[in-house]
This record gives sequence, C-alpha cells and structure tokens, in this order.
Amino acid sequence: MEGDTLSRLEVEEADWGGAAISLVLGLALSALVMGSQPQVLLPFGLSVLGSAVLGSLLLPLLRRWKAGQVIREEGPQSHYKKAGTPTMGGLSFLPVGLLVAGSWSGWDPQWLAVALLTLAYTLVGWLDDWLVIRQRSNKGLPPKAKLLLQVGIGLVFCGYLAWQGIPTVLTLPGIGSLPLGGLFWPLALFVLVGTNNAVNLADGMDGLAAGVVALVLAGLGLTATDPVLALVAFALSGACLGFLVHNHHRARLFMGDTGSLGLGGALAGLALLGDQLWALAWMGGILVAEALSVILQVGYFQYTKRKTGQGQRLLRMSPLHHHLELGGWSEVQVVGCFYGLTALLVGVGWLCWQGSGG
Repeated sequence: MEGDTLSRLEVEEADWGGAAISLVLGLALSALVMGSQPQVLLPFGLSVLGSAVLGSLLLPLLRRWKAGQVIREEGPQSHYKKAGTPTMGGLSFLPVGLLVAGSWSGWDPQWLAVALLTLAYTLVGWLDDWLVIRQRSNKGLPPKAKLLLQVGIGLVFCGYLAWQGIPTVLTLPGIGSLPLGGLFWPLALFVLVGTNNAVNLADGMDGLAAGVVALVLAGLGLTATDPVLALVAFALSGACLGFLVHNHHRARLFMGDTGSLGLGGALAGLALLGDQLWALAWMGGILVAEALSVILQVGYFQYTKRKTGQGQRLLRMSPLHHHLELGGWSEVQVVGCFYGLTALLVGVGWLCWQGSGG
C-alpha cells in the first residue's frame, strides 16, 4: 500500500514538473516577444491558442483511429509504458503556425517557400508514422527510402534557392560573409537533411523536441533581417508552445515524424532563406549534440568491432538524452536542462548578433 502511494506521488510530481517547465518556457518566450518583437505578439499568441485547441480536437480522433505510438524495443524500458499514446501530433500545430504566418504576411512568397518545404517533409513524416501504425511495428519507412525522399525534397529546395539567386555565402557575426561558391549547395543539402534528422532524434522524450525547437525558432525570429521570415519563425514557435499543452511530461500526444520532420524542414528553410546558418548551428546546439551523439556512438561501435571483434559503446545509449536518462536523470530533469542550455545559446547568439551590428 505504501509502495503504491509513493508511486502515485512520483507520477504526480513528474506530471507537475513537466507542466511547470513548459509554463516557464511559455512565459519566458511570451515576455521575449513582448519586449523585443511586439509586432508579432498577436500572431504568436494566436498560434499558441490555435495549436492547443486543435490538439484537443485531434486527440479523440487519433484515439478512435487507434493511431498509437509503437515503442522501439531497443529503447529504455521506462518508455514501454508510453506505448499506445496517440502520435501524428504534428498535424495539430504545424498547419496552425503556417496558416497564421501566411495570413499575417499576405501569403508572401517567402512564407510560401518555407510552408511548402515544411509540408513536404511533414508528408514524409506522416507516411512513416502511418506505416508504423498500420504495421504495428516501429520500422515505418525503410531507412534508404526515407533518406531518398529527404534528399529529393532538399534538392528541389536547393533548386528553388538557385533560381531565386540567393548569395552563396556563409555569414558569421563579427567576421563577415565567407564566399562559398559551389560548395554552398552541398552545405545547403546537408543542412536540410541533417536538421530533419536532428529534430527527429531529439523527439525521444516528452516535450523535448517541441520546447527546444520553440526556442531555436524564436532565436531565428530575433536575428532575422527579413520581417516575413521573422513572422514565420515566431508563429511556428508559438505553435510549438501550444503543442506542449498536450506533449509535456507525461505526454498525451506525440508529434511523431509528422511533426519532427516538418519542424526540421522549417528550421532549415528559414536559416537558408535568411542567411542564418550560423544561428541554426549555434542556437540549435542541443540538436547538433543529439545528432553527433548518434554518429559517434555508431562510429565508435563499428571501429571497435573491426579492431577487437566486439563492438563497444561510448554512451549508455544514444541519442544523448537516453544516455543521461540511463544515468539516473528523470525525463523532466533532462528536458529542463536542455531547455536551459538552448535558452542560453539563443541569448548569447542574439547578443553576438546585436554586437556585430545586426
């Protein structure tokens, strides 16, 4: 009896902790918008509200369609209890953020480019989620097919950028513009595909990807020189916050690949169109770390297997958030830490941008 009481108290504490850090994040971003970009406060707020409401409407439908998440067997055992939680949550917030930004911008061509890129990657993610649900397996799309679709969409977007004649330079605050010439295009494609997969890898804990991306989007909005791109970034940031109403620990709705791939496309598109690759790499440091942790884990395992015949691991489990979780951190602690680090990176990046005359 006492054990059941303690277990119930631990669950309630975890629920309260997840809601608390999401509330703090929402208040902090709202204060940031009011203090620095008051002109986008209304679309930001509408995106928050619209995403939260649409999520509430979508949840019962997903339950009725039995669109529950299948948990991968090689993941942490503590995540098995999340099996059956409705997924495809990207449908509840990406359309809201895009529609709010589109109507506010007068359906500007810059908005349209980001929207089409986001929706194209969202479609790939939806197909993956749909196959997972249909097959009752966490395999989804075959990895090669998924990568080919990601690369194909990236190539089309690179073609659009070339057609628009965007400068093939890499701008760094305090340093200036570095001409890349033809090397810009492999970099652009790498950013598109890499950001997609980085957000997807970060989507492994309740509220982690949504909150981190909300902060990075706000950072892109703060440092954008194009007002339309800034508007899109803040509207999508608000939509991510609205989604956290349902996605904070313990999550009632997962974004799935539908949401993570769409968000990755939005981040990359905004950074490429706004000449903000530096901001994406710096402010999205947590996303970079998550992706690198997987690359290093796989690389080291393969290297030691060739050398000794038995593969060894650098981390307890990759991505990085699982390594920390298996080391004794709770989900709320990991998510709160990653939020704080991302907020710090965004703040430092913003200050550097302003200091360089941005």
